[in-house]
Amino acid sequence: MERIIMHDTSSVADQLFFELFFPTLRAAGRSLSFPCDAKGCVALDSLSEPARNNYFLARTLMGWAYGAPRVMSCVLSPTNRQCKPL
Repeated sequence: MERIIMHDTSSVADQLFFELFFPTLRAAGRSLSFPCDAKGCVALDSLSEPARNNYFLARTLMGWAYGAPRVMSCVLSPTNRQCKPL
């Protein structure tokens, strides 16, 4: 399963952030995740146009191509990235 992450991680030190994760419902599909706050609110104005389009696509196709979104708590370091559901 491929996972697409829709935010920039080019200059990172250890940091905590949140993602809204839409799991794929298809074996060969792609999961999508977007930066959000701890409540799962995505700042749409901060997303690039392709990311915003993918966000709307995931919301539209929930239950068919994507499962219900989950807020994930993530820690990013220069060598590792770990996420877990809240």
